Amino acid sequence: MSAEPDIDDKPMPLVAHLTELRDRLLRSILAILVVFLFLFPFANDIYAFVSEPLRAILPAGSSMIATEVASPFLTPFKLTLIASLFVAIPVVLYQAWSFIAPGMYRHEKRLAIPLLASSVLLFYAGAAFAYFVVFPLVFAFFTSIGPADVTIMTDINRYLDFVLKLFFAFGLAFEIPIAAVITIWAGITTPEELGKKRPYIVVGCFVFGMLLTPPDIISQSLLAIPMWALFELGVFLGRFVRPRNSRSEAE
Repeated sequence: MSAEPDIDDKPMPLVAHLTELRDRLLRSILAILVVFLFLFPFANDIYAFVSEPLRAILPAGSSMIATEVASPFLTPFKLTLIASLFVAIPVVLYQAWSFIAPGMYRHEKRLAIPLLASSVLLFYAGAAFAYFVVFPLVFAFFTSIGPADVTIMTDINRYLDFVLKLFFAFGLAFEIPIAAVITIWAGITTPEELGKKRPYIVVGCFVFGMLLTPPDIISQSLLAIPMWALFELGVFLGRFVRPRNSRSEAE
């Protein structure tokens, strides 16, 4: 017996789908705006928290500076806006899920819900790993190898761009188990095939780390090695996932 989508109502016309998509987008934007209005009074405190790993190891007499007139306002403003999106990700993903869920099969929903929740948690875990583990090591390395007669005075806007890049890189890297499970579930590959490609994956992890991190071996390794470990975790979890094609044939 063929499986049917878990839908109780009749198919919606295209205009109704577009209307619902608009409503979901507006709700997501509203959630981000609400979080932003709550966080904005603490914009300077948020920036102080994000910049603490660097400020904690600056030599005596050094400090962060603002080289542009509007930077003292715009930089915390930009960080608060990104932090609002970061905090509101569960709401945004819930709105996306509510839009696509009616067209999914029941067994697809049973797999998609834990994957969705895990993807959020893994992204947060990647950002936390970057902040608590990578930043202290990278900044200690950078501040210790410079010439003795050079005073370190990092621009606040340049620093923000640097750490946001690392936040994104590590958050994205920690999604590897989800990507592995999805490809196995979709029937694109199998755990055995992924295992055979392990040498290429390891090289790819270090290349990815080289492209998304500063040009030093410490930050590259701190990204590449967790990516490799997360790939192995995804292959292990993929052994418990039944491919979609075989499930459909059984039904």
